[in-house]
Amino acid sequence: MASFQVVVADPETGDTYQFDVEGGDASRFLGREIGEEVDGGAVGLDGFTLEITGGSDDAGRPMRKQVAGASLRDVLLHEDTTGYNPSRDGERRRVSVRGREISDATAQVNARITESGGQTVAEALGEADEDEDADEAEAEAEA
Repeated sequence: MASFQVVVADPETGDTYQFDVEGGDASRFLGREIGEEVDGGAVGLDGFTLEITGGSDDAGRPMRKQVAGASLRDVLLHEDTTGYNPSRDGERRRVSVRGREISDATAQVNARITESGGQTVAEALGEADEDEDADEAEAEAEA
């Protein structure tokens, strides 16, 4: 059974949230590719839509949108390639990467919120109440 971590970025606030996903919720991601949209209910964000932006496998190899499938490939990276910073001009390097499809070998999926359900992520997760309670407790302690 598949299990991995989903890191969700909220572009409105700049915050990120991490979720451990297993079983049926993880199967919603299997077979999807970078750029596809997934229902946020898989990570507890009902009413939200998530766009898959990338990920990595258990060895830390990144997923690349240019590589089809879910298998490992060796690609030649150069200076204009995202994720590669050469130490000298003209340097290239062959690197093992995963394809753009999410599989059982995927350990982490990166996603961003494209549509919200009329509420903030903190409200959907129930964190907004905790933050307000902490602020009230701080105000009382200062008084």
